[in-house]
Order: sequence, then C-alpha cells, then structure tokens
Amino acid sequence: MAAAAPMPVAGAGWWDLVNGSTAWQDGIFLSLAALYGLVAASSFIQVVRIQYRVPEYGWTTQKVFQLLNFIVNGARCSIFAVRRQVQQVNPEIFQHVILDLPGLAFFTTYAMLALFWAEISYQARGLETEGLRSGFYTINGVIYVIQVLLWALLWHNPNPYMIVLSKLFIAGLSFSAALGFLLYGGRLFFMLKRFPIESKGRQKKLREVGRVATICFLCFLARCIMMCFDAFDKKADLDVLDHPILNFIYYLIVEILPSSLVLFILRRIPSKLRLAQYHPLNSG
Repeated sequence: MAAAAPMPVAGAGWWDLVNGSTAWQDGIFLSLAALYGLVAASSFIQVVRIQYRVPEYGWTTQKVFQLLNFIVNGARCSIFAVRRQVQQVNPEIFQHVILDLPGLAFFTTYAMLALFWAEISYQARGLETEGLRSGFYTINGVIYVIQVLLWALLWHNPNPYMIVLSKLFIAGLSFSAALGFLLYGGRLFFMLKRFPIESKGRQKKLREVGRVATICFLCFLARCIMMCFDAFDKKADLDVLDHPILNFIYYLIVEILPSSLVLFILRRIPSKLRLAQYHPLNSG
C-alpha cells in the first residue's frame, strides 16, 4: 500500500503542492468519478433507447457495446468515488485487481469495434467470418487468464519486477489494440472509399469510421506509452494517491475523452420505420 502523501513544503511548485494536498487529491478523484458517471449514464440511456426502439433485435453489437461502456465507466466511477479507501484494501493484490480490471474490460469493449469492422471487411471480400468471432472470444479468454496468473504470481511473490511485468502486459495489449484499429479501421475506410460517390450514406460512414479509428488508435497508443513510463518510472506511477494530476490527465486522455467522442459519433440509433435497414452498429 502506498505511503501517506507528503506534506507540502515551502518553495514547492504548484504540481507538488497539489499532489501533496489531501483536499486536492480527493477533489480530483471525485472529479474523475463525476466524469466517468456522466459517460456511464450516457451509455445506459443509449441502451434503454435502443431497447425501446428495436426490442425485437435482441442483443445487437451496438447494444452490447453500449452496455459494456456503461459497465466499464460505472466501475471507474465507483472506484474513483472511494479511491482513498481502495488504497487501504488488504491484501494489496486486491488493490491491483480493482484498479486493473476496468482497463481490461475497456480493452474488450473497444476490441469489439475492431472485430465488427473486421467482419465487415471479410464479408465484403466473400470470406468466412466465423473464425473471427471465435478468435475474439479465445483471445480475450487467454488475456484474462494471463492477467489472473500475473495477479496470482504477484500475490505469491510481491516484488517490483512482477508489478513491472503486469504493467508491460497492459502496455502490450494497448499496442495490439492500436494496431487492430489501424489495420481494420484503415481497411474498412479504404473499402468504403472505393464505393461509388453517389452511394447512399457513403460519406457519412467514411467520416464515422475514420474518426472512430483515429480516436481509438491514438487512445490505445497513448495508454501503451504511458504504461511503459508507469512501469519504469516511479514519478509516473498511477496506482498511488499522491499523483492526482497525472491520474486526471491519464484517464481523461485514454478513457474519458475517447469514450465520450466515440459514443457521440455512434449516438444515433435506428428508426422504427427503417427496421429492415437496421445495421447492428449503425450510427444513422
């Protein structure tokens, strides 16, 4: 568990003064909780709207994506609302589980978008897509098993090297996700670009795919870079109370802003009058 926050000293810079202030720490963590709560509420409203509008379509990709966003952001909201109490949880391994698990769920949530785009790309080329979905479930299962093993090893042998390994694992996942969005988002973008200019909805879909792919690529790349710093530099440690500014910047850049922008871009839901044209992850 992290040591108590240092007392502010005369002549310290504003960064150190804020980081060393219990009031600022609690205020920043509660601000993060509020922002995550807003994103979670938006996702929940979308799930309700979709269910009300097209209940006969069951659990479409769009609805599952929105539900997972609600769960991830709701979990982050709850954690930051009691962030000081989380730091006091014993044994310490449960602190790592509480703080890391929403990040894994965030990866799964947005990997679903890459899967969706990959399926569209394969279908357009007349290829089978069954292997993609089963591969998605298998890869995610393996990822969670590896993470559980890392937690178990950290519990059995709590040393700095295991913590570094766990953080590098998250960095590697983030880099893989960034490549996935670059590959499948880029593929779908250029496939749509080859459609006739007069094709209905072509321009709107091009903008949607281009923007979402860019946002997700940059957010996962930023997470990868930050986790590498976090693994090797104590000044970049995110799992402590006395780095509230760093926590605010990190979570704002890699989760809150990307989630908000993607949910805004995909905000539109299908009309009851156009059920026959409904696409599972259509934004219009």
